[in-house]
Amino acid sequence: MKIVAAQLFALRIPFVEAFAHSVRSRTYSDSIVVRLEAEDGTVGYGEGVARPYVTGETVSSCLSFMQAVLWPAVQQIDYARPAGGLTDGINWLDEIVESLPQAWPDGPKNDSVIAWNAAVAGWELALVDCLLKSAGKSLGEVLPPQRPTVTYSGVITASDVTQAVKMAKRFKQLGISHVKVKVTGEGDRERVAAIRDVVGPAVSLRLDGNGAYTVDSAIATCQVLSDLAIDSAEQMLPRDPLAALAAVQAAAPISQMADESLITFADAKALIAANACGWFNLRISKCGGLAQTIRLARLAQTYGIRVQLGCQVGETAILSAAGRHLAAWLPNVEFVEGSYGKLLLSQDISRQPIHFGYGGKAPVLTRPGLGMAVQDDLLATYAHKAVSLEAIAC
Repeated sequence: MKIVAAQLFALRIPFVEAFAHSVRSRTYSDSIVVRLEAEDGTVGYGEGVARPYVTGETVSSCLSFMQAVLWPAVQQIDYARPAGGLTDGINWLDEIVESLPQAWPDGPKNDSVIAWNAAVAGWELALVDCLLKSAGKSLGEVLPPQRPTVTYSGVITASDVTQAVKMAKRFKQLGISHVKVKVTGEGDRERVAAIRDVVGPAVSLRLDGNGAYTVDSAIATCQVLSDLAIDSAEQMLPRDPLAALAAVQAAAPISQMADESLITFADAKALIAANACGWFNLRISKCGGLAQTIRLARLAQTYGIRVQLGCQVGETAILSAAGRHLAAWLPNVEFVEGSYGKLLLSQDISRQPIHFGYGGKAPVLTRPGLGMAVQDDLLATYAHKAVSLEAIAC
C-alpha cells in the first residue's frame, strides 16, 4: 500500500507543572507528530521526541531529516499489511524500519547527531499505525500481550526536600509501587531518605542522575544511599567514556542502568562487552522505534541484562500507546515508565484517556493500529510549526 501524503506537527503542549532533572527543566512537550495518509484513505500517526542531549537531534534537524530523507524514501515503497503469527509480525516490523534511511545519503549533515532515532521512530510508528488500521488489526495482534495490565512507575523530579516529600505522598495515595527519583549530587541523602520514609519499605526506588556525576561522586553517592534499598542507579555519568561507566558498575553497591549511553545497537554490544551496566533503559523514540527497541531487549535478555522500558518526558498518547503494547508483550521488562497523559500534559491529543490509574495500572489496548484516536484539531492548536508533504507524481 502506498503512502500518498504526510504532515508533520512540532508540538508545544504545556505541562501541568514543570518537570526538572539535572540537565534542564521543562514546562511543555516538544514532540513531533507524523500524520500519514495511505492511498485507501487510512490515516496513521507516529511520534518522535528530539533531544540534543540524548541522540543529538533537535526539533529543527528532525524536521529537516524527515522532509529531505524519510519522505522521499517512504513514498517509493508499496508497503505490505501485517501477516499472522508473532514471527511474521516481528519480521514485518523489521521490514518497515529497514525501509527508513538511518542517515543522510551523502554523509552527516550534523556531526552532533549520534543517530536519527527520534525521526525514524516517528515515521515507523505512523506506518505501523496506518497499515494496521487499514488491515483492521491491533498492534496487540502483532505483539500478543503477555500480561493483562501494565504497571507504571512514578517519577519524582529534581526538587527540594519539601517538594519531593509532597510528590512522594501523592504517589503513595495513588498506590504507586515503583518510583524513580531524579538526583543531582546536591542533598541526595536527605531527599532520598525522606522519600523512603514516606513511601515505606515495600515501594521500589530507583535513582536517575542524568549524567550529573563523576566516577568518584557516583560511587560515593551509591554508597551513601545503598542502605535505602535502591534497585538501580540510572546514567549517573555522561555518555562517554565507556571505561568510566564500567568503573562505577564494578565499584558501586547499586547496579547501574545505561540510558543516554545506550542509543544504538553498537552501544549495547559495547556496554555488554565492557560489563558497564546491569540494566538497559529502553525508550522507543530514543532507540529508533519498536523494531529496534525489540532488538535491544532481545540482546539484553541473551546476556542477562535487566530491562526498564522508559519514556521521554512529555510524550503524547501516540508514544504512550506504542509503549503500552511493547510493555505488555516484552517478556523481560521489570519497570515501565510513561502513559502520564493528562497527569503531566495540560491536554493530550487522544480522544480516549491513555494515562494509568490507581496503582500505576493500565489495561492493554485493543483498538486497531496503536489503539488510540488522535484529534487533528488539537495537533493544529498546539503545533508551533506544521509541514504538509505531498507525493511526487511518477
